[in-house]
Amino acid sequence: MNSSQKIRIGVVFGGRSGEHEVSLISAQSILKALDPEKYDVIPIGISKIGTWLVGIDPQKFLPDHTSSKKICQDSKTGLLGDPSHKGLVLLDQTHPMEKVKLDVVFPVVHGTNGEDGTLQGMLELADIPYVGCGVLASSVGMDKTSMKRVFRDAGLPVADFKEYLRKDWRGNSQKILGDVEAHFGYPCFVKPVNSGSSVGISKAHNRDELSKAFDLASKFDRKILVEAFVDGRELEVSVLGNDEPEASLPGEIVPCNEFYDYKAKYIDERSELHIPAKICDEKISEIKDLAVRAFKAIDGAGMARVDFFLETSTNRLILNEINTIPGFTGVSMYPKLWEASGLKYSELVDRLVQLAFERYSDKQESLQTVA
Repeated sequence: MNSSQKIRIGVVFGGRSGEHEVSLISAQSILKALDPEKYDVIPIGISKIGTWLVGIDPQKFLPDHTSSKKICQDSKTGLLGDPSHKGLVLLDQTHPMEKVKLDVVFPVVHGTNGEDGTLQGMLELADIPYVGCGVLASSVGMDKTSMKRVFRDAGLPVADFKEYLRKDWRGNSQKILGDVEAHFGYPCFVKPVNSGSSVGISKAHNRDELSKAFDLASKFDRKILVEAFVDGRELEVSVLGNDEPEASLPGEIVPCNEFYDYKAKYIDERSELHIPAKICDEKISEIKDLAVRAFKAIDGAGMARVDFFLETSTNRLILNEINTIPGFTGVSMYPKLWEASGLKYSELVDRLVQLAFERYSDKQESLQTVA
């Protein structure tokens, strides 16, 4: 810990992802929640082209504040994989190679190049504790087909799915369209395998929509996932902890659009959030148990939001996906579900930092080398 005895925490946000803007809003909420009496906060922004900047306000990354003149006023920085540094190195001309040590990092980079294990791998090499899931859980949680295979092998209920490659779609689209129609019928969902916040996701009702859905998804990833349509209610549960995780009360999303797409999540305010969800106590217990099992199945740590469908015709819970860096805005389901469960936003942030130190301490007990 640094000499001031405050916890020096780096909050990393932005990034080269389709969820860049969502990350900025999440980071603003977290920065406001960190107690200045307890934390020495170091904001670390990653631009859309991958430049790291220290001390930058998330607002400066919004479209109307991204002129090169304003961005250059902040210090360029980098995170080295050398554990002797345990922090940032300033790269600007005023403070060349000056070191900024960090006690812990709170990654708030949603989507690719942040939530998928890449950033977590850098932090592992740098030997810095960090909030949230490790490399394996992050990468599995981001790759939707790998995630569903892990869930299926763990005996968790998932909808039918198939994966297709972008190169195969471009090489023989008619064969793939026919295969999807024979296997799933309509409607069905088409998604980029590695993406979040419903970026690139479509619901296809016919062949023309299916073809456009594949074209869209293929812009975001080399792998494309097709899922069977589930007619049901959309429920979400927040999970908190390391080896003994706990689940929050569930919430329900009633989307304003045909499904909870990016527009319904972040632009159109007509979607409804019911917290807690209006389901019976038996279903509440069941969904909390399934959420914890899903978290453990990928070896989760710190936090995750787990999404479900409650199928209308069968009243059966079907596990949709897990999000290892869920939205952290003031209206995001992850913190709101914990608030409904009795844990305030600021207390939740404190608990996540504690869990990061606990996980790091536990890992230090493992032998790194053999004598």
